[in-house]
Amino acid sequence: VQLQASGGGLVQAGGSLRLSCAASGTFFSINTMSWYRQVPGKQRELVALITSGGTTNYADSTKGRFTISRDNAKNTIYLQMNSLKPGDTAVYYCGADFFDGSSWYPVWGQGTLVTVSS
Repeated sequence: VQLQASGGGLVQAGGSLRLSCAASGTFFSINTMSWYRQVPGKQRELVALITSGGTTNYADSTKGRFTISRDNAKNTIYLQMNSLKPGDTAVYYCGADFFDGSSWYPVWGQGTLVTVSS
């Protein structure tokens, strides 16, 4: 099982980017899927998460600017990021909780770099 994140890049402040994260491999189901971000020297922090039922939660710093969505048929989540700020610059990681039929386990994607210039 793996997660493949994509969509990062360089954008000017005020611009937008859309990240994608697709799950592949053999598994029974996926529960919560999430986006985290990390800046060198700092802890990884939650950006947004979405449950299998579509319930969402956002970090205070991203509310109103970022939108997480999910396509269960494609086992993919998206993060639409608008009104980007230089403070949003980070490596963005997707994560998910997979069920293999007997137990749950977390998986992380490889990360995609988002750079917001002022």
